[in-house]
Amino acid sequence: MKVFAHRGASGNFPENTLSAIQGALVSQADGIEIDIQSCKDDFVVLHDIWLDRTTSGDGKVSDYTAAELAQFDAGQGEAIPSLQQVFDLVGTCLEINLELKTVPNIEGFIDLILRNLDDQTIRIEQLLISSFNHPLLKRVKELLPAVRIGALTSSIPLEYAKFAQDLNAFSLHVDREFINTDFVNDAKQRGLKVYAYTVDKQKDIEHLKSLGVDGVFSNYPCQAKIFSST
Repeated sequence: MKVFAHRGASGNFPENTLSAIQGALVSQADGIEIDIQSCKDDFVVLHDIWLDRTTSGDGKVSDYTAAELAQFDAGQGEAIPSLQQVFDLVGTCLEINLELKTVPNIEGFIDLILRNLDDQTIRIEQLLISSFNHPLLKRVKELLPAVRIGALTSSIPLEYAKFAQDLNAFSLHVDREFINTDFVNDAKQRGLKVYAYTVDKQKDIEHLKSLGVDGVFSNYPCQAKIFSST
């Protein structure tokens, strides 16, 4: 079972910061999951549209440039990182799941990906782009057919994993509370990987593993790696 560090190793470090990502690297997680927002001139790593929950800033992310956002404290003196900073830090070390939040300039996002692929900072095989915004995922796949996409849901749809198959997704990302045997089996029959979020408890990890779930997103990746290997 794979373990993705949810927003980096966010149980021990400020979420979506370079220290949380470095913590994920140290924990030997199989991958990291980070959230992507558009700002005025770039793409930054932050979960919320509004700045006030996790940073010292006020207002919306889209109201600022990346340089302005970098002046805010994202926890313990950490800055809000740009996506480029994450690529530079992680390189080709492990999988990177980019969860798209509010990203209206999807063409610019794909251009950034392509530049990093061209200079070999990252590899296409390590990228997994996910979102609850399924039309946006469809557009990503049109612009960059080789990239893997993950379809997010926090429900059990009537036709189970059909929506993810229709998107030509690689994986189905499901709230752990909405995973059952039928859902997992349907996804597997459609050739999809099944990843569960957000999973920190040993009993939850053991249960999901018994269902055939392929991976989990955890705030404590080091601990989750131990639980998943038992």
